[in-house]
Amino acid sequence: MILFPAIDLKDGQCVRLKLGDMNQATVYNPDPAAQAKAFEDQGFEWLHVVDLDGAFAGESRNGAAVEAILKATKNPVQLGGGIRTHAHIDAWLAKGLARVILGTVAVRDPGLVEEVCRLHPGKIAVGIDAKGGKVAVEGWAEASTLGVIELAKKFEGVGVAAIIYTDIDRDGVLAGINWDATIALAEAVSIPVIASGGLASLADIRRMTMPDAHKLEGAISGRALYDGRIDPAEALSLLRAA
Repeated sequence: MILFPAIDLKDGQCVRLKLGDMNQATVYNPDPAAQAKAFEDQGFEWLHVVDLDGAFAGESRNGAAVEAILKATKNPVQLGGGIRTHAHIDAWLAKGLARVILGTVAVRDPGLVEEVCRLHPGKIAVGIDAKGGKVAVEGWAEASTLGVIELAKKFEGVGVAAIIYTDIDRDGVLAGINWDATIALAEAVSIPVIASGGLASLADIRRMTMPDAHKLEGAISGRALYDGRIDPAEALSLLRAA
């Protein structure tokens, strides 16, 4: 079970949003590369990075910050936000990313997901962001009519390394992860699921160790780590002991 610390990038800085609203951004570190190294030093073994500006623009906007992160940490990095073409996927993987996360393009062009999974086995994840149970796209700004499990099932058997499921209604507000919906998704598909959105305290970490959560690959934590609500050493110790 992996705890993924999150670095969300806006204007080259490490921020956290509230409910996915770009106008409600709190800057936590102006130096994302230093933050990446700090997470590594705390014992984390993966890093989750999102180019927020890129998610809204439909193309990478914080490339320099991501490249600095890749140089600063030895940990594998997964990146999402504005990666929507074959060329972008190839370019980012060539720069050393462990995984590319595809969100909007997974809804718009599932065939591309199948193609790049075949070409880059184990390196393509799908981000499913939901609001009111329906998939949201374009940096969460636009709702679709697709249900979460309906979309996830489209990628069964094509080689997707993981599904990152975010409940937008809980993101950045420390309300606790939507465990019911997350575990229901994990039970509906064979693809590993990573929980995201709302991880608030060690209670959520303990919930990750329960038997019905064992199908999950892990969970992403942002604000709770930055605010000191979760002690990294205690959280990692709990997960390793499970």
